[in-house]
Amino acid sequence: MALTIGIDVGGTNIRFGVFNHTQLIDEIKLEANLSLLCGELLPEHASYEVVRVLSTGIISLIEKHHVIQSVGIGFPGFIQPETKKVMASPNLPGLRYFNLAGELSSIFDMPFTLENDANAATYGEFILAGKPEGGLIYVGLGTGVGGGLVLDGKIFSGQHGCAMEVGHIIVEPNGRQCGCGNKGCMEQYASASGIAISYFNATQKKLSTVQIATLASEGDKHATAAYSLAANTLAQALASITKVVDVKNVVIGGGASGAWALMKMAFMQRFEADLIPILRNTIKVKLSNANDKAGMLGAALLSLESS
Repeated sequence: MALTIGIDVGGTNIRFGVFNHTQLIDEIKLEANLSLLCGELLPEHASYEVVRVLSTGIISLIEKHHVIQSVGIGFPGFIQPETKKVMASPNLPGLRYFNLAGELSSIFDMPFTLENDANAATYGEFILAGKPEGGLIYVGLGTGVGGGLVLDGKIFSGQHGCAMEVGHIIVEPNGRQCGCGNKGCMEQYASASGIAISYFNATQKKLSTVQIATLASEGDKHATAAYSLAANTLAQALASITKVVDVKNVVIGGGASGAWALMKMAFMQRFEADLIPILRNTIKVKLSNANDKAGMLGAALLSLESS
C-alpha cells in the first residue's frame, strides 16, 4: 500500500500527516517558530533551517511507514506556478527564490510537490465538503490570513501564484505595517497576531489570542473590540472578493477561528451589508470542521495528482 505525506507548514508549528488517499492514518506535530527563526537568520541559514525541520518529521514518518510514494507541502508564501519556488513569504521573512521542493526531493529521492498553504487547505476543504458545486472560497485565520479558491474542481493560483492573497487586501489605508510591504492589510487586523496587536494597542498588555478570547467571553471591552475589528475587516474583504468571484460557498478555518463565536454575529452583519443586494443571503458561510486536517489532506492529494 503506497502512502502519501501531506505537510502543513505554519509560522509556529508544522503538521505532518500520512494518508491512504483521503484517509489519515498517522500524524505528528512539530513545534518550530519558523517566523522567528527566518526573521533572525540570514537567508541561506533560514533556508537550511526550514529544510532541516521538515526533514526531521519526514524521516520519522518514513522510518515508521516505509512505503511513502510522494510528499506534498502546503507552505506560507508566494509560490511561482511554473517553478514552484517560494518567491517570498511575508510571515517567514528572509526566504527568497527558495527551491524547497527541489532540495527535499534530492535528499529523499522521491517526488515533492509545493503549494501555497492556503491553497492546499482550500483543496482539502473542497474534498471534505464533497466537492460542492458553485465554487468554494476558504479563508484560514492563523498567524496571518490565507485564502484560496476552487473553481470547476481546481485550485485557482493565478498567473503569478498570488491569487486569493486575501490577507493582503487593504482594509485600512495607511494602517498597520504588513510583512508584505504594504500598510493596512486585512491580516494585520483579522489574524491571531492582528487580534493581539489590537488588544495591545488598547491596553499595552501582551496577551495570547487564547487569553484575549477568554477575556472577550467575559465581557472585557478591549478584548471584545479586538474581535469585533477582526470580524469587520474579514467581512469587508470577503464581501469585496465575492463581488468579483461569484461563488456559493465560503469556509472559515485556521487556529484563530476557534473563537468564531466571538466574531460570527459582527461578521455576518457586515458581510451581508457590504454585498450587492442580489447576492445577499445566497452565499453559504460555514466554519470548517476539518480539525486542522484540511491543509495536510490538500497537500497530500495535490502531490498525488501531480506525481
